[in-house]
Amino acid sequence: MGWLFRPARPAGAVVRGLRRLADPRFYLKAVIGLAVGGLVLVPTIADLVNAAMKPIASDQGPCRVIRVIDGDTLSLICPEDGMISARLLGFDTPEKYAPHCLGEFLAAEKASWHLRALIQRGDRMVLTHQGTDKYGRALVALEIDGVDVARLMIRDGHARAYGGGLRGTWCAA
Repeated sequence: MGWLFRPARPAGAVVRGLRRLADPRFYLKAVIGLAVGGLVLVPTIADLVNAAMKPIASDQGPCRVIRVIDGDTLSLICPEDGMISARLLGFDTPEKYAPHCLGEFLAAEKASWHLRALIQRGDRMVLTHQGTDKYGRALVALEIDGVDVARLMIRDGHARAYGGGLRGTWCAA
């Protein structure tokens, strides 16, 4: 019969719990935890859905986007090469992993999500391999429903035309 009755909580435990709820640091930690979870878990789940649902035709057979790294870089898995990092040609987006200011980071997040949305909405995607860059990434052109993704990203304000050379800043002066 002892398992039917749970002993009452000591008064000190209740007081500590109430103090914790009254401490603003508790809420700050919760908000930071949710933000980090949102920046990691939500994009990962979205990318996995795209990978499962959206094959991309290429000269190497059907590839899949495993991860949108930032607005102009993808992780792909292709039959011949396996998993590769690919730089999309014709445009430049803000840097997500080495931003020069908060504005650049926020713009990079928007560009990444916009690219994910384009991939998700696309019915027919074609990838054309065009060599490798100095970092070992595959250089690829991506068409979504017959339109170059560079054109779409630039048109929608998430990228600039880029053909190599020096990149401009994404931070306000």
